[in-house]
Amino acid sequence: QVQLVESGGGLVQAGGSLRLSCAASGSIVSINHMGWYRQAPGKQRELVATITRGLIANYADSVKGRFTISRDNAKNTVDLQMNSLKPEDTAVYYCNANLRSSGTVYYYTAWGQGTQVTVSS
Repeated sequence: QVQLVESGGGLVQAGGSLRLSCAASGSIVSINHMGWYRQAPGKQRELVATITRGLIANYADSVKGRFTISRDNAKNTVDLQMNSLKPEDTAVYYCNANLRSSGTVYYYTAWGQGTQVTVSS
């Protein structure tokens, strides 16, 4: 069984910073890309940032220059440093990982349970 657990969400004023962390645990054999997505009320889940095993990062245009994704391959963790936060960044943030667990042949995407980020104006 594989679990992704996020932490670090909360309430912050506009212009402030938060750091989200996600740890993948369980019978993991290998992880390809990891990423962060978010879903605001009444909106579809959208990509925030992804990072490959080779540490190549990709960002949504709306967060470029403000957010930084990083990962530790040895620890199976992925972090999201969020600076210069705006009210429109308010959402539930989810981490995901494309991984293979023991006893499986194919890679699949696992999701965390989400963490709330609220940015007040």
